[in-house]
Amino acid sequence: MLRALDIRDMLIIDRLELTFQPGLNALTGETGAGKSILLDSLGFVLGWRGRAELVRQGAAQGEVVAEFELPEGHPAHAILTEAGLPGGSELILRRVNTAEGRKTAWVNDRRCSGEVLRALSETLVELHGQHDDRGLLNPRGHRGMLDAYAGAEPQLAAVRAAWTEMARARKALAETEAAVAAVRSEEEFLRHSVAELDKLDPQPGEDAELDARRRMMQGAERIRDDVARAFAMLGGDGAEGAMADALRWLEGVADRAEGQLDEPIAALGRALIELGEAQDGVTACLEALDFNPAELEQTEERLFAIRALARKHDVAPDDLSCYADTLRARLGQLEAGDADLADRRVAVQAAQATYNAAAEALSALRREAAGQLDAAVMAELAPLKMERAVFQTQITPADPGPEGQDAVAFTVATNPGAPSGPLNKIASGGELSRFLLALKVCLSGDDSTRTMIFDEIDRGVGGATADAVGRRLAALAQGGQVLVVTHSPQVAARAAHHWRVQKHVTDGQTLSTVLPLSEPDRIDEIARMVSGDVITDEARAAARSLLKA
Repeated sequence: MLRALDIRDMLIIDRLELTFQPGLNALTGETGAGKSILLDSLGFVLGWRGRAELVRQGAAQGEVVAEFELPEGHPAHAILTEAGLPGGSELILRRVNTAEGRKTAWVNDRRCSGEVLRALSETLVELHGQHDDRGLLNPRGHRGMLDAYAGAEPQLAAVRAAWTEMARARKALAETEAAVAAVRSEEEFLRHSVAELDKLDPQPGEDAELDARRRMMQGAERIRDDVARAFAMLGGDGAEGAMADALRWLEGVADRAEGQLDEPIAALGRALIELGEAQDGVTACLEALDFNPAELEQTEERLFAIRALARKHDVAPDDLSCYADTLRARLGQLEAGDADLADRRVAVQAAQATYNAAAEALSALRREAAGQLDAAVMAELAPLKMERAVFQTQITPADPGPEGQDAVAFTVATNPGAPSGPLNKIASGGELSRFLLALKVCLSGDDSTRTMIFDEIDRGVGGATADAVGRRLAALAQGGQVLVVTHSPQVAARAAHHWRVQKHVTDGQTLSTVLPLSEPDRIDEIARMVSGDVITDEARAAARSLLKA
């Protein structure tokens, strides 16, 4: 609820402090007195886009401060929390506009952006008028209004949850399809490579072993003769025989050498043992050097095959075995991917079916509520002298989304049989005002958290119709707050609080001010609205009659 509005140096207002009350608040005054400036100033502090030049001529800057009362549970609290701004039961918005056009805003004495102001304004104020593109005349909001009227939040929640699940299932399917497609595009390569690797079956360390074997066989002929000669020198005709003879001779005379030959005899025994081990090693070498030339060819072929495959796949020869396992795993993904695709498609179909059911339930509720809303609005139009008009909520198919699969638009036909169309294109100014009021009366429900502003919504109507407009505005204001800018005495008379906007000239400068009206002042103001500039006794009597009605 708007409690106070403080305006300084905005257009033709130098300083203005207003304190608003619950219920119906009427702002009246002659045309051009500055009533629209109040709305421009309020829109400015709420972050709305409006006039480019708002600062009063000669002033360094203009400033508007708006104070709102926030009851517990008001949706503005959530916005404040999300923006990291201080909350509480009182909300103070302040915005400054310099003469150069620079704008700065504060919320509860904390700097904030225009986006935050606009988000807050959606929860604080509703503006309705003949040029209203933020509220009832904006078709983009009609579906939300119908849903609020229908109490469709549970159905909406079900549709949103189903849409989220369907989007998740579709994303999972798309990712699986992409992964399978990527593997399938190289399936031929994978199968050929795995078969090639499996056929060769390279083992870690095999490359080094083959290379050593190949080099040994390549040099075998050259070294075998030397190894054989060495073996002959070590045998019985060589070192072994000589050492054995020496040992036999020494052992034959050892008992007469007084122990001096014991150590040499032991050393020769050890040497013969070592010589035997050397002979075994040389024998093994000779056996290894005995190879079949075909073996060298086979060794070279396998070595070259392993190295060629390693180059082909850009891996080390010892890594070919692991690489083969990797390729086999990717082939396994392809086979498992087909099964995953089937599961993903089933999940998408199930999610789609759930969404379709939830969306159809929401559509059915909307169609039912649309009929009820149409009847309610038609009932409201009769007292507003528009009993021949036809109001219809049109529901047409739309692209499915988180809010369902319906497009909603409020349409009117001013006479039976006449073509229907959007509110702001079919109805005249006065008719449009009454349509908007009737619609708002039906849609308002128990929502008293926002201040409703009606800007000359009674234009073009008078008499009993204007009285009906005033009565409905007063009904809307019960338990909440309504501000109405009006030229209708019947409407002004229904207000619980009344202000007069007037201009005056001071030191050659035109300024606008707003005065709260006492009961006698209200009589004069309503009398002026009835009779014009000259207030007659008859006009005052009519004003008293309106106030008592």
